Amino acid sequence: MTAPIRLLLADDHPVVRAGLRAVLETEPDLVIVAEAATAEEAVRLAAEQPVDVVLMDLQFGAGMNGSQATAEITARPGAPRVLVVTTYDSDADTLSAIEAGATGYLLKDAPPAELAAAVRDAAAGRTALAPAVADRLLHRMRAPATALSLREVQVLELVARGLANLDVARELHISQATVKSHLVHIYAKLGVDSRTAAVAAATTRGLIRR
Repeated sequence: MTAPIRLLLADDHPVVRAGLRAVLETEPDLVIVAEAATAEEAVRLAAEQPVDVVLMDLQFGAGMNGSQATAEITARPGAPRVLVVTTYDSDADTLSAIEAGATGYLLKDAPPAELAAAVRDAAAGRTALAPAVADRLLHRMRAPATALSLREVQVLELVARGLANLDVARELHISQATVKSHLVHIYAKLGVDSRTAAVAAATTRGLIRR
């Protein structure tokens, strides 16, 4: 008999964790061995518990976020797989999570069968992506010249929050000249000529959060 897949649920909302548990515990080959309400706790439990897959949210309020926790978890030898389960599907979120080492990326409105299948795929080392996320990543591969890089997305997200170039530079630990260079490239890729237009275009295309 195949050993069950051991899961760690990492989400700061108890109702969400309860919902995930209710769905996943109906599957005979899945067992939830731990829950974490913070990203820091998820990192600790993933190192201490025998876990195969971590279901990771991206936002935990104060402190470490889900992408940072994913990077710490996946950096260890023999680490569990990380399946991101979140409400956010912008390029800013998906790119940072995948770059951090996430094996899969699902949205919280995924059907139960899709969630269970994604957990099994992640446990086996296969990529599991929400359809909307997969479509945008495929577009990035097909049209790399017009796709924003992760750093460009990060710059634009901070611009969308109202930060000036100096503040963006400080936040990302880069120079103002580099920020300006990124903005020039962003304008060209989006076909716009201002910060406001760039934010509007990126929001419409799902590159940054709405």
